[in-house]
Amino acid sequence: MLVQQLLKIATPGRGLINITDKIKSLVSQVAIVTGLCHIFLHHTSASLIINENADSTVLDDFEAFMQRLLPDGDPLFKHVAEGPDDMPSHIRTILTQTFLCVPITQNQLALGTWQGLFLWEHRLQPHERKITVTILGNT
Repeated sequence: MLVQQLLKIATPGRGLINITDKIKSLVSQVAIVTGLCHIFLHHTSASLIINENADSTVLDDFEAFMQRLLPDGDPLFKHVAEGPDDMPSHIRTILTQTFLCVPITQNQLALGTWQGLFLWEHRLQPHERKITVTILGNT
């Protein structure tokens, strides 16, 4: 069975948004015994990550690290068409990822105990982000 759905996620601006429950809900509707869930983000200034979902300070630390590594307005960058966060956002994206692939086992995402799926908005302003979720497997 193959199912594909487009999700639209409104972001409040820079930060991490837990999308685990949205993806779990899609998987549970398909009744896949064994398969894969491919999650693809259609943007170059946001990313997807799998990481700690129990302690929100982990997410704060990610953001603090990226701010230190790639400060907005760094004079090194020439690409500032959409503001001082423009090029740092693109670099954040290439350092992370724009797709994830998660196994499905017994109609559930086979995530580890503390793993969650996150959309990481790198831009300072709110955006609507598009994510294509493709579920493939045996029923």
